[in-house]
Amino acid sequence: MVVMAEHPPTAPNEQTINHEHPNVSGGWLRPAVFGAMDGLVSNFALIAGVVGGTQGGHSDTVVLAGLAGLAAGAFSMAAGEYTSVASQAEYAAKEIEVERLEILAQPHVEQAELAQMYVDRGIERDLADKVAAQVHLDPQLAVQVHAREELGVDLEHLPSPVVAAASSFIAFAIGAALPVLPYVLGAETLWPALVMSLAALFACGAIVSAVTTRTWWYGGVRQMLLGGMAAGLTFFIGDLVGSSLG
Repeated sequence: MVVMAEHPPTAPNEQTINHEHPNVSGGWLRPAVFGAMDGLVSNFALIAGVVGGTQGGHSDTVVLAGLAGLAAGAFSMAAGEYTSVASQAEYAAKEIEVERLEILAQPHVEQAELAQMYVDRGIERDLADKVAAQVHLDPQLAVQVHAREELGVDLEHLPSPVVAAASSFIAFAIGAALPVLPYVLGAETLWPALVMSLAALFACGAIVSAVTTRTWWYGGVRQMLLGGMAAGLTFFIGDLVGSSLG
């Protein structure tokens, strides 16, 4: 009789670990979220201000202002995000090059510095010295580790200026299109745009809360109230200016 070998049973507290986190530093999430929110709130407020200033009787003017606000805001956001992320990446590259030169010029000093960082984090001195020595066997690995430990920069996941700009542009355009859409479709009053914008603000806040610790309803209500307040204040200012000019 042939006896088949069996694998020992897995202990109750043993689990196969297969957990990966999404990349949250690729340069698209923040500009996309900020772009959508900013597009929705700013264009909603702009339209509300124009409606308040014109007493709601010039839908063509509202459409023109809304589309101009969409285009201007989307291009401005894209240019700003590209410049911001590119400047950040260039600054990081400069500091990383400084670190590279220091590692090549003073390898033992940098190795001791890395070991001390591990000790400060609770690693025993002997183990910290061994890990630092192992890292410094490869200068490129040493640069990567020092960049991460000292500068908080991951060389393999630097944000892309192009991705940030494109994400911001698309997200802003989508968000800014929602308040003006009812007027494009023939609406004559602010109410359809108001309902659509508040619903979209609530949805955006609820969706964003999925990647935070806030509940969906809290995130939705908070974003809806903030956007509604911005639009209300702009409407009031537009009404005051329109009345004074009239």
